[in-house]
Amino acid sequence: MEPEQQPSQETSKKAAKKEAAKAEKLRRRQEAAAASAAASGVAGVSIDAPDPLAANYGDIPIEDLQSKAISGRVWTTVSSLTEELKDRTVLIRGRAQAIRAVGKKMAFFTVREKGYTVQCVLTVAPDIASAQMVKYATAISKESFVDIEGVVTVPPEAIKGASQQVEVQVRKIHCVNRAAAILPINVEDAARSEVEIEKALEAGEQLVRVNQDTRLNYRILDLRTPANQAIYRVECQVANLFRQYLLNEDFIEINTPKLIAGSSEGGAAVFKLDYKKQPACLAQSPQLHKQMAICGDLGRVFIVGPVFRAEDSYTHRHLCEFTGLDIEMEIKEHYSEVMDVVDRLFVNMFDKLNERCKKELEAIGKQYPFTPLKYLRNTLRLTFEEGVQMLKEAGVEVDPLGDLNTESERTLGKLVLEKYGTEFYILHRYPLAVRPFYTMPCPDNALYSNSFDVFIRGEEIISGAQRVHIPELLEARATACGIDVKTISSYIDSFRYGAPPHGGIGVGLERVVMLFCGLDNIRKVSLFPRDPRRLEP
Repeated sequence: MEPEQQPSQETSKKAAKKEAAKAEKLRRRQEAAAASAAASGVAGVSIDAPDPLAANYGDIPIEDLQSKAISGRVWTTVSSLTEELKDRTVLIRGRAQAIRAVGKKMAFFTVREKGYTVQCVLTVAPDIASAQMVKYATAISKESFVDIEGVVTVPPEAIKGASQQVEVQVRKIHCVNRAAAILPINVEDAARSEVEIEKALEAGEQLVRVNQDTRLNYRILDLRTPANQAIYRVECQVANLFRQYLLNEDFIEINTPKLIAGSSEGGAAVFKLDYKKQPACLAQSPQLHKQMAICGDLGRVFIVGPVFRAEDSYTHRHLCEFTGLDIEMEIKEHYSEVMDVVDRLFVNMFDKLNERCKKELEAIGKQYPFTPLKYLRNTLRLTFEEGVQMLKEAGVEVDPLGDLNTESERTLGKLVLEKYGTEFYILHRYPLAVRPFYTMPCPDNALYSNSFDVFIRGEEIISGAQRVHIPELLEARATACGIDVKTISSYIDSFRYGAPPHGGIGVGLERVVMLFCGLDNIRKVSLFPRDPRRLEP
């Protein structure tokens, strides 16, 4: 795939200035809002006046937060606040997402916990809440952590500004930890969808659009949006389902070194470093060591761990560090045995994600609308030559012995969807010239290989193949690919002691989540992404 062009330094400076101007404008707006809140309807109340209800509100002293004692109090999660709890007194802890005073005697709060929100109402009432309590509450900065004790009620009309369709009538409110009065980005702005922004523009209203770089610069705030809360729960499920399925198929999980003496994939896309005055590099994949584990008679293995690629790819789907999901297994007769495992594994994964993550997928879709992935019970398999022929018939000329570029992959994905009704399929028997040195050539045509790629929504997510387990052939292939055989001598030697035929796959966790959820950039599914331009936060 062709790397995208890196923007010029001048363009980057212009973008930085534009971002700075936007941030300053946001800062002034927030200051004005803070001043307005301070001068609101509760301004006539003296917070210094003696208040017999003072114990019902205030900042929690730090000594009470230093694990001083166990009170026995029970907290209720915001997500579990439903009509079944009507008239019950609950204690919740969350962030003050929004605070709005209504005159001197009432205030509304939106409290958020892990992407779920509830509306809380504080009203002045004898022996329950004072005007001083309202003034204290409305002065709490947005995104501060608060403890709220109150009674659950069910309003007669639907609540539009919160996920939970109940209200909490506040009896006590204490601030656990205050956020800065002025935030670099607002969570409400970061949670807004493009559809919402465009509709507002059509109506003559301008809403703040938080761009990708600003999100990543202030990632801690960006992670608080409902969509991001959901994305990382889905990502957790993908890794868990990967593990669970393979453990049930008699695989064992292993951990391989990430510091190695030589390149594991070949090519220049490797991070080099000094290892006790010896040259070393970060592993581009666990490939060599998972094959060595097979030579050690572990039979079927899988790995979940970091992978490092130094390639200068400025694209929507490449990272310099990502989480790799790898499989290696003995095969008896044919590399289709590996494809069989991939087929069952991913169909099971998709089924379980749709079943277990309905709320999460709904939250993601609200900010980033997408259609559910279409896939078959038995995954479609096409040969590379069949794929090339489909492209040719559609008027797309590609090198029959070359790799498919991004545009060709997407076009083929559309053709497959139209003809076979699936967005998940396998393309196998790739040209040998475009595969790594350890790939087994086809027996009937040395120009092709026993390898395959797997696609979701027209983009490649998995590379797999039968491996070369004959040391002499492995040496010849490595040399032909420009790899110094001395740097992988222990790997090649492991095949001199008797090795079974075997094969496996490698897939990026982030790419699976990105494509399953129909997202347009892999940085949306990487917690703290590392790409050619970004090493922080």
